[in-house]
Amino acid sequence: MRFGFILKPDKPEAEALLARLVPWLTARRHEAVVVAEDDVAPAGAEIVPEANFCSGPPEAPRPLDFAVVLGGDGTMLRASALVGTSGIPVLGINLGRLGFLTPFDPAAAEAALSAALAGTLARSERMRLSVTYAPRHGPAVTRVALNDAVVHQGEMARLIEVWARLNRAPIATYRVDGLIVATPTGSTGYNLAAAGPILTPGQSAMTLTPICAHALTHRPLVLSSSATITIGLTDSSRAVVLTVDGQWARSLLPGDEVRITQAAAPLVVFESRKGYFDILREKLHWDARNSC
Repeated sequence: MRFGFILKPDKPEAEALLARLVPWLTARRHEAVVVAEDDVAPAGAEIVPEANFCSGPPEAPRPLDFAVVLGGDGTMLRASALVGTSGIPVLGINLGRLGFLTPFDPAAAEAALSAALAGTLARSERMRLSVTYAPRHGPAVTRVALNDAVVHQGEMARLIEVWARLNRAPIATYRVDGLIVATPTGSTGYNLAAAGPILTPGQSAMTLTPICAHALTHRPLVLSSSATITIGLTDSSRAVVLTVDGQWARSLLPGDEVRITQAAAPLVVFESRKGYFDILREKLHWDARNSC
C-alpha cells in the first residue's frame, strides 16, 4: 500500500509523528510518501529519509491508497484540496485544538492505520462545494470547499450589501458583515460561530448564514445541495472578499458573481469509532455544567 502524509507546516509534533509512523509502515512493506503542494520538499521530508515526496495531487500511474493528515482541521482542508477529487480515503490524526475533521489521537495512530489496512475502519463521504468565482471582467475560476465559502467585509469593519439567489429566484438582499455557505461538515465551523444550524454529515444540504445581519429577521437557511446559490454585491459595496475554506481568497466587485453548488466528488474520510454526537459533546462541552 502507498500512504501519502500531509503535514501541518512548522509543527514539530507532526514531524515527530511522521518519524514514528514511516518506519512502522515501511517495516510492514508499505510505501510512505510525503505530499507537498508545490515543488519544494514538504515539512518533515528531510527527517524521514525512507519516505519519498511528491508535489501536488498524486496522479496515476502510482496513486495513493491512503492519505494521512498529521495536523488539525486546517490541514484536513488542505488535504481535501489535494486529494479529495481522486477519491483517496483520508485518515486524520489530530494535532490541533478542536479536531472535528481529524478525530484520531496520536497515541492511537498505529492502531488506526492497522484498522484502516484491515478494512475494519468505517468510511464516510463528506459533501463538498463547487465554488465558482465569476468576475465581471475576466475568466471564471472554480474551487472546491470541504467546509465553506464566505463572502465578507475586507479590512474595513463596516456592513456590506449583498444579494443572494436560489437557482433563479431571489432570496434577499442582506446588509451584513458577510454570508456563509457551509456544508454539513463545515456547519460546526464558522457557520456555528455565526449562530447557523448544525447539520449531521450524512445530509445532502447546505446552509446560508448571514453574519451579524442588520435586519434581525434575516435568519440562517438550510437549502438543498442540488440547488445553486448565487451571491453578488449591490453597487454600494466595496472592499469585499470571497474566501474558500479559508485557504483561497479573491476580491469581489459589483458585477462579479459567486455561484455555489454541490461538488461532483465528495471527500472520503475514515470515521472514528466515536459517535457523531459523542464528538460534539466532547468538542463543544455540551455536558459541562457552569459553577457559580
